Amino acid sequence: MVPFSHLIEALQDVPDPRRAQGKRYPLPYLLLFTVLALLSGARSYRGIITFLEQRRDFLNLQFGIHLKRAPAVNTLRTVLQALETETLEEALRRHAKALLPESRPGEKPAIALDGKTLRGSFDHINDRKAAQTLTAFASESAIILAHTEIDNKSNEIPAAQQMIRELGLTGVVFTADAMHCQKNF
Repeated sequence: MVPFSHLIEALQDVPDPRRAQGKRYPLPYLLLFTVLALLSGARSYRGIITFLEQRRDFLNLQFGIHLKRAPAVNTLRTVLQALETETLEEALRRHAKALLPESRPGEKPAIALDGKTLRGSFDHINDRKAAQTLTAFASESAIILAHTEIDNKSNEIPAAQQMIRELGLTGVVFTADAMHCQKNF
């Protein structure tokens, strides 16, 4: 399917953590179908598998692959948990950056940086603070360019500075909350 060809190309750069004989399901397609399942409302490994079971024939036809059945829940969980998250994030960032339209002369696109606390991530038993993430969002094209977890003992200011450097975008305007209005920025 042409709209997903660039995403599949980006996902091919993610190293497969499985042994050679354990590669019944091609990793780029497994990752793409997982994304499609999540976008369709799946909220668990079982939900992703149900999505694949119900749409396997259609996905095979559209993407030219030949999955005989959906993977087992344990297979999917093992593969997803064994992935190098940094490499996956880099591949998704490259794909998102490639989707950005060319800016018009004299205009600078806006990239919004915003931190959020993840609901339900506070751990009372282990006395762990709620997890926080920082997201870079290209508002004009409605594309999330990157996200990162904010360190427990920090805030979003250093995370935003690092994200701006990592994105390497020029000719854009970054917007952020008032917390980023520091004298020593």
